[in-house]
Amino acid sequence: MENKEHVCAGLRSRDEYCVSDYKDTGNYCINEATLTSERVEAIFMDCLSSGEVTDEYMVVHGITTNVGFHTGRLESHRVEIEAMLAELPDEFHASGGGGYSFLHACNDKHGNQWTSSQQQMEQLFQLGEGIGKVKCLLPRSMWPVLPGGVPYFVIS
Repeated sequence: MENKEHVCAGLRSRDEYCVSDYKDTGNYCINEATLTSERVEAIFMDCLSSGEVTDEYMVVHGITTNVGFHTGRLESHRVEIEAMLAELPDEFHASGGGGYSFLHACNDKHGNQWTSSQQQMEQLFQLGEGIGKVKCLLPRSMWPVLPGGVPYFVIS
């Protein structure tokens, strides 16, 4: 990929620049260090089905919300979703800790809090489940015995 300077939609300010190898995919720059609530929500909203039930429709069950994704749009964001999931702590990854509590998903792998919203955390996991990269480790009936009554997820 070509290395060039540009304003990155994933950055927090129009005054910041992303100077790295990148891939433009519509409105987002793939920058592995970028995991923000705004980016998760924008991709999530783009992937939602607009009510059409077709072969390109799938349901993903979340903690508090079940959503319908348009599989074509979900697939078009695969690289971005994988990059955002890669920013979560190692304990979430099958190759790291083998799964971790949803409660710890507000921080990235560098120990920085990327969101204060459990809704965006749930959206990120739902996007991951939609592309087949995230799995819930226990059935919903077992969640009450877990800390905080919330599930553990693993990223493959």
